[in-house]
Amino acid sequence: MESEAAVAARFAALAPHLDERQRRLWVGAEARVLGHGGVSLVARATGVSRPTIYKALAELEAPGDCDGRVRRPGGGRKRLRDLDPGLEAALDALVDPDSRGDPMSPLRWTCKSTGQLALALTNGGHPVSPDVVGKMLREAGYSLQSNVKTREGNQHPDRDAQFRYLNEQARAFRETGLPVVSVDAKKKELVGEYKNGGREWQPKGQPVAVKVHDFLDPLLGKAIPYGVYDVERNVGWVNVGQDHDTATFAVESLRRWWHGDGALAYPTAGQLLLCADSGGSNGYRLRLWKYELARFAAETGLSITVCHLPPGTSKWNKIEHRLFSHISMNWRGRPLISHEVIVDLIGATTTQQGLRVHAERDVGTYPKGVKVTDTELGAIPVRPHDFHGEWNYTVSPPIVNVI
Repeated sequence: MESEAAVAARFAALAPHLDERQRRLWVGAEARVLGHGGVSLVARATGVSRPTIYKALAELEAPGDCDGRVRRPGGGRKRLRDLDPGLEAALDALVDPDSRGDPMSPLRWTCKSTGQLALALTNGGHPVSPDVVGKMLREAGYSLQSNVKTREGNQHPDRDAQFRYLNEQARAFRETGLPVVSVDAKKKELVGEYKNGGREWQPKGQPVAVKVHDFLDPLLGKAIPYGVYDVERNVGWVNVGQDHDTATFAVESLRRWWHGDGALAYPTAGQLLLCADSGGSNGYRLRLWKYELARFAAETGLSITVCHLPPGTSKWNKIEHRLFSHISMNWRGRPLISHEVIVDLIGATTTQQGLRVHAERDVGTYPKGVKVTDTELGAIPVRPHDFHGEWNYTVSPPIVNVI
């Protein structure tokens, strides 16, 4: 018979690498191979009790399974939700949208992180860790989600009708080869070494250093991009101002586009359609906007039709997602250190759909608070359309009498 020392040596070498069940089956296999007296010898050599060895022998006689289970079904530590039947209901009450609106809820005015949820449950008599809370939330169909901008507040009853009217006007202009442009002012940008959202490739560990605080630099000021987007040609024109976003600045941007691009692309055009937001420097309530349009019409001989998007729908303006969004993506992660850099970045914006953009700097001054008198307003040759004349109107050039 094999010596007790040999069995002890093998057990000492293998035991650290085996789990409980594997050690039990190994001593059982050793005892069965040794035959008569093997149980006693293995018990002395390994320190495993005789009943455990006999149990192992019985397990070896039983049909084996290959499911990899170490413990028998039902073995191991019970799940916390099984030990605490009220845990799931307590967690659901904290994260349920209706319960969260209850002013008495402990998380009504706090961050709903897994740590805060675990603390609230523990204080409520359900001790649990943040990891378990996260696992339970995922199993219940929850996930981390940000807010989604979909609610636009009260809608004007003629909102959809205005969109249809605007589209009809645009279609009529485009079918006759007349220019249709979308206009708007982009968000003002601080000029200087300020953090700009997004990331770009840099040598590892060498990010571009920018200022900690976003305080306006009085020497550099702000950049005010005002855009004109030609819908048919997929061409953008951006006038980068530095003073104020006024109606005079908006029309000056339109004037620069016409003389620099529009008149060349549409040499025989006598009409122009503008699609604009309802507010801002090109809002339909601004007297100065219509006054400056009348001056522009007189200079160019153009009959200018304006169709405003309904209030609260500025994000549907084509210039937002066909021009401004691409500009923002093009300069993401780059500090806008000067007006020249801003102009260059805007002008370098392109898309796979063939977008081309021209940008230039406007150093003019556009004071705020310019008033248009009732007499000046009454002299403007503006014709409101039959459908919502406050949103849709045509500014005509003055009639020249030929003698």
